[in-house]
Amino acid sequence: MSGLLDGRAALVTGGSRGIGRAVVERLARDGATVTLGFRTDERAAEEVVASVTAAGGRATAVRADLAESGAAARLWDAADEFAGPVDILVNNAGIGVVRTLAELSDEDYERVMQINVRAVFEALREAARRMPDGGRIVNVSTVNTVLPGPGISLYAASKGAVEQLTVIAAHELGERGITVNTVSPGATDTDMLREHNSSEGRETMRGMSPLGRLGQPEDVADVIAFLVGPDGRWMTAQNLRAGGGIR
Repeated sequence: MSGLLDGRAALVTGGSRGIGRAVVERLARDGATVTLGFRTDERAAEEVVASVTAAGGRATAVRADLAESGAAARLWDAADEFAGPVDILVNNAGIGVVRTLAELSDEDYERVMQINVRAVFEALREAARRMPDGGRIVNVSTVNTVLPGPGISLYAASKGAVEQLTVIAAHELGERGITVNTVSPGATDTDMLREHNSSEGRETMRGMSPLGRLGQPEDVADVIAFLVGPDGRWMTAQNLRAGGGIR
């Protein structure tokens, strides 16, 4: 436990697996009390809470389907009740649909935009109304907004919207000492990456990084921890591309 975030209350969406889990564990290790949101995998969420508790930290898991309007506000209420006023928000939850424009359905569009954009908007709105001065917000995007490819139109478009929300929120909340930044992971070894990419595709991604490997969730979590910690106080309206040099 580093103590860098002692007394801070954090809310992390999509916190049961992958990058989200790594963020929860890192923030708790730094001393924050963490509320993590999850949609379906209760066992995975409980494992994260158990991991944090075993390491001497404090966390709770709250089920919330961010495809439902108002879910972000309900998560915020639960976090406030568990740990007091939320002063760290990490919008990590997101989904990807890999299909060509011709193959995409209206339902695909609605679900991706609800989870990847509207839920972030709603969480930012709650932060603007409720977050104490001096808070920290990080929205998770992707290097695919600058490294496009076939089949990811909805995913890249939704994350592009998140990047714009970040910059506007930074300008609106800056006078209160609240920083708002984006972290854009590259090819990170998560369930989502394996679901949407073949082993050959993952090997190609590995070769795109000057470091010669895929990212690990902890690599991204460490960047987020920097932004929400005391050393990130002068960083706002930025997009840190945590992609191992993929660009």
